[in-house]
Amino acid sequence: MSIKDIFNKVKKEAKVLQGEETKDKLYQNENTYPTEQEAIAAFERSKQKLFNVNDWTKLSGVNSTFELYDNRGRRTSALKPEHGYYMKIILPASTIENWVQVTEIREEENLAEFTVHPSEKPVEIAEDEAEVKHFFAKEASSTFRVTRQGNTIHGYEIGKNEAINNQGEDAGNRAVLNTFVAEGGWAIFQELQWDKLTRYLVHLEEKKEES
Repeated sequence: MSIKDIFNKVKKEAKVLQGEETKDKLYQNENTYPTEQEAIAAFERSKQKLFNVNDWTKLSGVNSTFELYDNRGRRTSALKPEHGYYMKIILPASTIENWVQVTEIREEENLAEFTVHPSEKPVEIAEDEAEVKHFFAKEASSTFRVTRQGNTIHGYEIGKNEAINNQGEDAGNRAVLNTFVAEGGWAIFQELQWDKLTRYLVHLEEKKEES
């Protein structure tokens, strides 16, 4: 890496820290089966795991808490989110609530996914509707996806436009806290969390237990 490349990288990181730049991230895992029929059956289970958000909390080891809420802010045990539903995410060793809202859902023969964006708390339980309760800005998104290609199933977490929520009204009184979480705890934990989730979505932990 040249001096110019290093300088540009440091400059970008400084702007990210100030909430002026964004990052894109991709995490994925895959699992290949002996036959296509086995892969088809496994993909159906992957879709169930993908959409059953409440069960993500049960992943072993250090893990975030994931809770699904309906579009009126009521906790729900639904096995599949709907457009406008909310997710509350609490990072390990933390009590800080981070809220996202489901903005898109796709389900096709060999693909299933849903996308969320940082949001305020659901109106019915919000104390300050204007404040985005997440360490990323509202322009950021996460897409959780499973696909099947032949005998192989894939699990993805796709992060887009990840900018720190530390500017303007959206940050409210959380600007410093959001910077600390995004560049501190979450920066360290992000890869572990999404690797764990995408492994779960393609049943790699099951394969490990069987071997």
